[in-house]
Amino acid sequence: MARYAFVYNVERCNGCFSCFLACKDEFTGNCHRPTGAATAEGINLLKVNEVEYGTGSKVKVDYVHSICQQCANPACMAKYPDQVYKRADGIVIIDPEKAKGNKNLVNACPYGAIVWNEEAQLPQKCTMCAHMLDAGEKVTRCSECCPNQAVIFGDLEDPNSDISKYVAEYADELEQLHPEYGTGPAHYYRRLPKPFICGEVVCADTDACCAGAKVTCTCIECGKVIETVTDFLGDFEVRGLPTNKFFKVKIEAEGYKTAELEVRTMAAVNLGEIFLDKA
Repeated sequence: MARYAFVYNVERCNGCFSCFLACKDEFTGNCHRPTGAATAEGINLLKVNEVEYGTGSKVKVDYVHSICQQCANPACMAKYPDQVYKRADGIVIIDPEKAKGNKNLVNACPYGAIVWNEEAQLPQKCTMCAHMLDAGEKVTRCSECCPNQAVIFGDLEDPNSDISKYVAEYADELEQLHPEYGTGPAHYYRRLPKPFICGEVVCADTDACCAGAKVTCTCIECGKVIETVTDFLGDFEVRGLPTNKFFKVKIEAEGYKTAELEVRTMAAVNLGEIFLDKA
């Protein structure tokens, strides 16, 4: 039996909102019972959230998809088992007949993925285009229209599917949202926004950019070590760091004294210009 899921590659998403628009086109005013009723204007089953982080001239913008996580242990189904059910393929469905009028179901999802359709008096969410899959399609509307392959959809139980191959190849880089909720989310995310450490290394004696300097970031608490080198402008950046950890940053360049700094990744850390004195 199939087990459907998405992988969202945040690094490849440029915020074009093609997936968002395709989802609205598929569901606004279009009834797909029994898996889903038509949505109305203003109802978004899929959201693409713009996340801005960093400081000064070192600012990044990423786009993170917010959607039903098709949980293995859905909190919504646990609270309203007579109105929500999970199919054999893992897709969680809000029954549009039995859930009618139950606005409280919106609050049952810890991910905030259920929305209220005032016009239809229905709680609604992503169905992973179950009606399309049931008709023999192999894709969802959102995944088929992504121009950057940022949305990967498929069957995790099929080892030859694109999604299974992707998950196997990038297993160490993939995350699931809030596993601490205990709901067993199905979807994976790659390159979620995380703190980074950056700066510009300058030769103090010449005031020139220090290209090729070795930068070593060591997590004082966990011992994780990440190395990089400055580019031709003396800039460096270490991405994907854990939040609220202390790091020791060591900068080495031939002919210059080593510089060491200690920072805490409460958010992105921009060290600005770092001057290296002549050895």
